[in-house]
Amino acid sequence: MASLKEVRARITSINSTQQITKAMKMVAAAKLRRAQDNITQLRPYAQKLSQMLGTVSAGAESASENPYRQARPVERVLLIVVTSDRGLCGAFNTNVVKGALSVMDEKYSAQARSGNVEIMAIGKKGAEAFQRRGFKVNTSHVDAFTKLSFASVRTAAEEAMDGFANGRYDIVEVIYNEFKNAAMQIVRTEQMLPIVSADTAGSSKAGVTTASVNYIFEPSEIEIITELIPKTIKIQLYKAVLDSNASEHGARMTAMDKATENAGELLKELRLVYNRTRQAAITTEILEIVGGAEALASA
Repeated sequence: MASLKEVRARITSINSTQQITKAMKMVAAAKLRRAQDNITQLRPYAQKLSQMLGTVSAGAESASENPYRQARPVERVLLIVVTSDRGLCGAFNTNVVKGALSVMDEKYSAQARSGNVEIMAIGKKGAEAFQRRGFKVNTSHVDAFTKLSFASVRTAAEEAMDGFANGRYDIVEVIYNEFKNAAMQIVRTEQMLPIVSADTAGSSKAGVTTASVNYIFEPSEIEIITELIPKTIKIQLYKAVLDSNASEHGARMTAMDKATENAGELLKELRLVYNRTRQAAITTEILEIVGGAEALASA
């Protein structure tokens, strides 16, 4: 059995840890509210923009000529993996890394074996994880969360778009945690380039028959689509980063809440051990005193 001094030291240590986890939970909760507001405000705009692109480009011949819609045999792959800069957020980062590895195994195993899969890391934890595994990692945008803004994410999107248009990549996919609530984050994989025609199907389900709608374009059709497609791609990546940011704070708040509860349970057990050890020590001392008194009396 541990001594009273050792148990007291453990109780003090766990008390300090519990105070830290409580503070981290409160900080994460405050950041979560702001991050949640950001993503809930952007989602309707991003969805409407994607729907508009699908509707406008459905019957437009110029849309198919756009370099970002050109599908070709997949030989070179870019995976944009969005993680966090810091840990202590449960399985948040691990799930994204596992999701990216799963995508490689299931869809791009041949390209991965030949070294034609590149990782663009947004977030330090993802960069570190893939560098340890020996992958080719682009760390130019790893510090996007330092001052998160559309401008910082736009540069990453433009680099991916330029690489696709120049033939450096044949497909670009984004892997991130989608925010549902503080306790639930879902790993999503979305194709960023080439632009898929799923938007058109979505608008048809919503009751819009794109083939039967005639549009009057001002300015010209080519100018509108040329401007709309790059903007939609950038907004798509920005939405993924904001989703991941909100998910990170939710995961950290949940993890710190659980850590605080676990510390409380451990403190209860240690205090019980401390009291039992103290009582045993007192009982031993009393027995020694009584034994000594009896020895003196008999003498």
